[in-house]
Amino acid sequence: MLIQSITLFPEMFDSITEYGVTGRARKQNFWQFKAINPRQFSDNKLGYIDDRPFGGGPGMIMQAPPLQAAIDEAKKNTTGNSKVIYLSPQGTLFNHQKSVELAQAESLILLCGRYEGIDERLLQHSVDEEISMGDFVVSGGELPAMMLMDAVLRLIPGVLGDIQSAEQDSFSDGLLDCPHYTKPLEFQGMTVPDVLRSGNHGLIAEWRLKQSLQRTLARRPDLLEKRSLIPKETRLLQEILAEQREIQS
Repeated sequence: MLIQSITLFPEMFDSITEYGVTGRARKQNFWQFKAINPRQFSDNKLGYIDDRPFGGGPGMIMQAPPLQAAIDEAKKNTTGNSKVIYLSPQGTLFNHQKSVELAQAESLILLCGRYEGIDERLLQHSVDEEISMGDFVVSGGELPAMMLMDAVLRLIPGVLGDIQSAEQDSFSDGLLDCPHYTKPLEFQGMTVPDVLRSGNHGLIAEWRLKQSLQRTLARRPDLLEKRSLIPKETRLLQEILAEQREIQS
């Protein structure tokens, strides 16, 4: 996969291209990255690509022509149809299903905004999709772009080394992840659950599923409302609810 970012701050992406599992995977050629700074397409000597908004108001707006030139440059580096994504609080909320969809693409172009936003005409003409990382605002699109990249790249075979790591993550099956433990056996007076030391893989799998259901019910009940439960999940969820009623009584 080739991921290109249109950004005023290319150096910010060193954190994902040089470090951790994504950095190692890039060095092993599981994916490629290219940053394009739209300032190189500015029509003035100082490299400004923003201006005051028509109609007045605070802040500055990124101009359409240099961003369009940057998008055109990015598309020259691809052989197929590359989706242009603008990271925006006004976009569709990002989730695991979207990361699975984007992981199938051969290339992505991520447009990172700054200041008060981007000229709407550029968005209408050249952006395929707007994606939001949540109901909050940050100073620019670089951090949201890297969050999207990390979520997508870990789904590419070979990036994590063990594909089961991605398959068992929270949201991969519509549930939050179960608790995890490692050595030492005791910490701050707390011990590892006996079932995890039993060697009985069937019991361990059921315990983990029950813990996932319990955690999802407590923290994200909306996920359970959207989920079609299999018989085992229904039974375990009934056990959880019965245990909760017993505690409350």
